[in-house]
Parts: sequence; structure tokens; C-alpha cells
Amino acid sequence: MLNSLRNRGVEDIFIACTDNLSGFSEAIEAVFPKTEIQNCVIHQIRNSTKYVSYKDLKALMADLKAVYTTIDEPSALDALNIFSEHWDKKYPKISASWKESWPNLSTYFKYHQEVRRLIYTTNAIEGFNRQLRKVTKAKSVFPTDDSLLKMLYLAMVDITKKWTGKRQDWCIIHAQLAVFFADRMPD
Repeated sequence: MLNSLRNRGVEDIFIACTDNLSGFSEAIEAVFPKTEIQNCVIHQIRNSTKYVSYKDLKALMADLKAVYTTIDEPSALDALNIFSEHWDKKYPKISASWKESWPNLSTYFKYHQEVRRLIYTTNAIEGFNRQLRKVTKAKSVFPTDDSLLKMLYLAMVDITKKWTGKRQDWCIIHAQLAVFFADRMPD
């Protein structure tokens, strides 16, 4: 898939937000070696709380929120250590998972808040894919591949009609990316 993007003209990717699929980060680095990888924080949270008792969930989430909403990476690491001290006896795998994934979970801390909001999760892409699956589930058999592609195209057109709004903070985001990626940003 990444080689296909390269072959179709994508020369560079600044930041890739992934859901931490095995081997995907390595594949990105192989094809686009300068790309910064950011794992989806929402996926990490979901995986962290999957086996947490309901009675602990609210307190654990408050402590975990202190990790991913801090102002910078050193503060986040401090919050993660506090989280570990508090929860490792009961749920040791949570902080271990965050520490293991930290290089790709902490990428967004180097950016300002506007850019962070853009790159901390893959939920927008997943929502789009969910809407496409909804369309294809309604009709499970297609007479030809072209009929499936046509249905997906029409669904995509319908889905993207709702994307008419312009990001209010795009000028700020673009300016920040131009600073971080000055040597790679096209004119």
C-alpha cells in the first residue's frame, strides 16, 4: 500500500497516525523514512481499559488522562510514573504498555495544541471506513467488481458532502508545520 502511494506520486509524509498494527510503523519507515509516527492515543486508552474493573475505571481514567493531556513530554512521563505507582499493583500491564509504546505515543508532544488535535487519533479515518462498511453490508453480493467500486464511490461522494466546513485553525496548523518541516514543506 505504501509503495503504491509512492508510485502514485506521494513524495513525503510528515506525520503518520497509526493504530499500532504490527509491522505498519516499520513499513512506513521503509518507504517514507523521514515520517514521524504517532500511535492513536484513543486506541491505546481503549486497550488499556479493556480489562479494568468498572469500579476502578473513573479513577484510573482520570490518572491516565493526566498522562496524555499534559503540556509537554517530561510532564507526561512524570504523570505516567505517578500512574504506575498508583495502579501497577492492580493493573501492571497498562503502564508497561504505555512505556513500551512511548516513542510512538509521545510524538505529538513536540507540537502545539492545534496540531496535536489533528494527529493524536485515527478516529476520523475509522468513521469514514465504518460508513463505507455500512453501505456494503446492506448488499453483501455484487455482480461485478465495478459495481462494488461504483457503490463505494457514490457512498464516498455522499459521505464527503458533509465535509464542507473549513478548519478554523488551519492557518495556524499550516504555519506550525512549515516551521517543523521547513526543509521538506513544498512552497
